[in-house]
Amino acid sequence: MSTQDTPPVVSIRDLDIAFSVDAGSVEAVSDVSLDIRRGSILAIVGESGSGKTVTSKSILGLLPETATARGAVLLEHRADAAMRDVISLRGHQLRQIRGADAAMVFQEPTSVLNPVYKIGWQIAEGLRAHGGISRKEARARAIEYLGLVGIPDPAERVDYYPHQFSGGQKQRIVIAMALALRPGLIIADEPTTALDVTVQAEILELLRRCRDEFDATILLITHNMGVVADLADEVAVMHHGRIIEQAPVRELFSHPRQEWTRTLLAAVPRIGQEPPRVLPEEPSSPPETPRRAEAVVAARDMTVEFPGRWGRPPFRAVDGISFEIRPGEVLGLVGESGSGKTTTGRAIAGLQRIHSGSLEVLGHEMRDFSERRFRPVRRDIGFVFQDPGTSFNPQLTIAQCIAEPLVVHGAAEDSLDARPRVDELLEAVQLHPSFGDRFPHELSGGQRQRASLARALALDPKLLIADEPTSALDVSVQARVLRLFRDLQDQLRFACLFITHDLAVVDLVAHEVAVLYRGRIVERGVTRQVLTDPQDPYTQRLIASLPVPDPVEQARRREEFLRLEPGPR
Repeated sequence: MSTQDTPPVVSIRDLDIAFSVDAGSVEAVSDVSLDIRRGSILAIVGESGSGKTVTSKSILGLLPETATARGAVLLEHRADAAMRDVISLRGHQLRQIRGADAAMVFQEPTSVLNPVYKIGWQIAEGLRAHGGISRKEARARAIEYLGLVGIPDPAERVDYYPHQFSGGQKQRIVIAMALALRPGLIIADEPTTALDVTVQAEILELLRRCRDEFDATILLITHNMGVVADLADEVAVMHHGRIIEQAPVRELFSHPRQEWTRTLLAAVPRIGQEPPRVLPEEPSSPPETPRRAEAVVAARDMTVEFPGRWGRPPFRAVDGISFEIRPGEVLGLVGESGSGKTTTGRAIAGLQRIHSGSLEVLGHEMRDFSERRFRPVRRDIGFVFQDPGTSFNPQLTIAQCIAEPLVVHGAAEDSLDARPRVDELLEAVQLHPSFGDRFPHELSGGQRQRASLARALALDPKLLIADEPTSALDVSVQARVLRLFRDLQDQLRFACLFITHDLAVVDLVAHEVAVLYRGRIVERGVTRQVLTDPQDPYTQRLIASLPVPDPVEQARRREEFLRLEPGPR
């Protein structure tokens, strides 16, 4: 689609944005100029802190009071097509443009949707505020747009609350809210971060429909170059608050001019990018008594059920799965949200009871296990969580957070006594020991995740459970954290259950992979073999949904993804 001759919906000229802080002023955006033309999808890419989101929020006048903006942000007014400078607007004037001239799809829909109101009411609220329509008409429009974005049974589910929808469905609802007033511009700020790759592919297809069927212009904010290759017409690369490169998507991917752009492209994980991981050698034993090392984790026909409510039958989250993890091995557990990945990890950690079958962890049977007897075993199990920001105590320093398991399990008297071990762990994860004196909010996302890995390794665990440890990180930061994880695992030889929805990540770190679908393992084997020659349709769909940083190849993969069935035959 050629949009070079169409007028811009947004025209940003010489934009500077600075934030007032205690130490003075911090410049977040410097000398940014760009046009977003009608009917196009412009992607602004860069790492966290590059100025992407700040630039996008200036279009809606959403900057905080501590921000000072200079320059011009001209937005087309839907009613008369006149261009208005958003920076000069205040109060009521800003409320008029929000939702009507431009709307925003935020990264985390849970933070946008009010948990105490039904989603139909929340969509209708914007319609009634701007459109002056009746409650009945607003409800009908809410049902219409829920259906348009792919929510099943919209007439019934319009009366559901946000917690009754999956993550992907909540993102669709937020897109429906953005579309409801037919704005000229939709700003999508990291709309697929931390979503399953199959759900991500569906959301990207929905955004493409917003452009093609609803005549919307889209500003896409992302750090994922695979997503850009899938969706964008034009790309602007930001680094340290400046636009360092801008070009049509195919030109930028085939001939990037800046070294930083090439770094972003190289950071996107791809299947087959790294040498395959080989299973660790078995300990030597006499030929007449061959044996394998005893499994750290052994599941046999394991089932986990949650009791039903109001007379409903129990929900079977994990349905008769079997696998083993031996010393030095990393098993990748992949699948969509709701497939049973996290429930399996919780069962191994003793945080979820199993219903039937057998699960042995470090020689302890977990069916009907005794918490008192299992408690000493917990020191041999480490955890790396998806969001270290919420797993760290914000009132403790990083050193105190890392020292906590040492103190709890009696390996140190207090955090001061544990400090030499903490400094050693920080250096092992490539952080200077001085980072231990900082609080969690003073570290970047990648630094916090490395500190989380240091805490998990504090007691030299025999088993590590990593639950989506890199899904919310920038791709360049993710690449560094994954390589660090791989190096540490090669060095320390701990067994690991690595839970993720991203098969390219599994290819980098796991020796074997098990694919979960609705609580069942549908495919399992050596990682590279499964990923290069998948036998199950669901595995094939997962692989096809993985975006790659090549617009031509990604277009082919998108067609393949849409052709495949949504589940195993």
